[in-house]
Amino acid sequence: MSGVIPVRVEGVAVLPADEAPVLLLRETVGEQRWLAISIGVPEANALVAAHEHVEHARPDSIELIGHVVEALGRQVQRVQVIALDEGVFLADLILDGSVRVSARPSDAVAVGIRASVPIEVHETVFDAASVEVNFAADSDSGGLGPTALGPSQDQEIATFRERLENITPEDFDDNPPE
Repeated sequence: MSGVIPVRVEGVAVLPADEAPVLLLRETVGEQRWLAISIGVPEANALVAAHEHVEHARPDSIELIGHVVEALGRQVQRVQVIALDEGVFLADLILDGSVRVSARPSDAVAVGIRASVPIEVHETVFDAASVEVNFAADSDSGGLGPTALGPSQDQEIATFRERLENITPEDFDDNPPE
């Protein structure tokens, strides 16, 4: 089995070409490759709520999973994106005692964010599906940002993170503003 690589959740973005949300993960060591996993709008809402530590009046599905795990006397130890099978990403919640529970990556990552546990991706998944992420420039020219790694990349990432911090679940409603 391949090694696992720690990642950071960079956020949820909507790609103009698809208009479908994607979960963006990035290596925290090494090449700092990106992984973009297409997800649904409800999953994007759950990820944003988990990231913002939103507590609902009644538990949503992600909170419920956490409560059930705790009620059974278990703890979530980590999340791993383990494979890419015919275009579908597979993930596991890893509980104490090395118990593995298969899950969609979006759900597993949302549970992992709520539980404040490490999130990892198997090397083979990065080898098969890593992507290059380019950021749109903030200039009036409307051009794309640099496509190669350069000194301004850290600033572009900081700007992107700042924009992601302002995303709310309502941004993923089915009826976009006109």
